Amino acid sequence: MIHWHRILIPSAAIAGMLVMVSCNVAAAPEASQPHKINVGLQLYSLRAQLAKDVPGTLDLVQKMGITDVEAAGFYNLSASQFRQELDKRGLRASGAHFQWDQFTKSVDQVIQDCKTLGVEYVTMPWIPHEGEFTIDNAHMAAQKFNEWGAKCAAAGIKFTYHPHGYEFRPYQGGTLFDVMVKETKPEDVNYELDIFWAYDGGAHPAELMKKYPNRFVLMHLKDMKKSVKIPNYTGHEDVESDVALGMGQLPLAQIVKEAEKIGIRHYYIEDESSRSVQQIPQSIQYIRSLGY
Repeated sequence: MIHWHRILIPSAAIAGMLVMVSCNVAAAPEASQPHKINVGLQLYSLRAQLAKDVPGTLDLVQKMGITDVEAAGFYNLSASQFRQELDKRGLRASGAHFQWDQFTKSVDQVIQDCKTLGVEYVTMPWIPHEGEFTIDNAHMAAQKFNEWGAKCAAAGIKFTYHPHGYEFRPYQGGTLFDVMVKETKPEDVNYELDIFWAYDGGAHPAELMKKYPNRFVLMHLKDMKKSVKIPNYTGHEDVESDVALGMGQLPLAQIVKEAEKIGIRHYYIEDESSRSVQQIPQSIQYIRSLGY
């Protein structure tokens, strides 16, 4: 994910997707096959479909051979109802994204929803800011993350933050992200590495993991169209810049090798494009083709 207002999917592209995908998912790997990593899915990838049909969309996820998911909203269901739909299909939400305003309104409600879902990780995907992301924004966010992370930890849930590229703006010989890492307590706050957004902000995902091997615990697997120019410190790109893994400009073999080395806990494919239904199975196959 995420940031949830980044939706540019034409309505015509949505129609019939659930039916069209049946021939594509047949090639998805069987869940019973032994693999080095369990490839999950950030459900925001299917936000357009979930908004229309939660049960049918989760059926599709199951048919793709996916068992591990990261939630991003409940689509007019309660947390309990959404959990029931996941359980019916053998899907486990190991993580979930909640927005800044949800934490600000009631961190206790966020924790309650996380417990209902049964997640291990709760992730914040976006820091509100006007114009450029600044050092003041970084200091403020780190302070809030420590506060919220401590409350989550006390409830048995791990808090992470998902950078979106603007955090990698240069600052005093490093980046604003370096400041955030330094100012957040590792026992309460860690990070989800979205490799697309890190790369978009001019950071090399593998080098980031080498620098902070104990701070990255989750990963969003995604690839970027080769024509996209970097660095971009806005946290915004056209959603159609997301391409199937292996079709873009990210050095995925190097990234996944380093991720396995440092012990990333959960890998979630995220595809924000209008082609996500077709591209998710292709991305799974690509990861398997690398030997993972």
